[in-house]
Amino acid sequence: MVTTARGRPSRHLSPKDPKDLPPVRTARDLLEALPPTPGFRAEVIDGSLIVSPVGTPEHSWSATLLSYALQPVVMERDWRAHVGGVNICIDGPRDSLIPDFVIAPADCPRWGALELRSSGLIMVTEVVSPGSARTDRDDKPRIYATGGVPIMLLVDPIATPGTATVLSDPEDGAYRTVTRVQLGKPLRIPSPVDFDLDTSIFL
Repeated sequence: MVTTARGRPSRHLSPKDPKDLPPVRTARDLLEALPPTPGFRAEVIDGSLIVSPVGTPEHSWSATLLSYALQPVVMERDWRAHVGGVNICIDGPRDSLIPDFVIAPADCPRWGALELRSSGLIMVTEVVSPGSARTDRDDKPRIYATGGVPIMLLVDPIATPGTATVLSDPEDGAYRTVTRVQLGKPLRIPSPVDFDLDTSIFL
């Protein structure tokens, strides 16, 4: 199934002659056969292919500000930080997501050459936009927890009031620990990040 929402561009290679391609049986197969999609991103969420337009400049700026805030931690520990554009393969269902911000170890395991495996990550972040609100708030926490991502940060500037939520301790497809603050207040990101985030950067 192909639906539309909102998000970031994809990174797929141009397909060869159709007769040379493997059979397309699943949304994952279709994702891997897609040509480049400038201005859009393609994700597999709960077995459905979601093709989404890129976010607004304000949306990407929020992810960039987060990367600036966490840069000292990332550099000190020799981690890798990615602002958008990095595909995550969810261990188990093999959903493919593109978070707005990712922290991973330098030796994070991969699915193929292009995708980081979810169970090897340190943290993912989603910045909620009007077109992605339901997916970011409801679906992605469950999917990331299923994939064993230790920490998810959800920045929700469109909530009233705006909020930032850190979810941790994944177990059985859900995060057991959830901490939410109003934007402008400090938010503790737990181990292994161990960082007090000043959420006023998102205002």
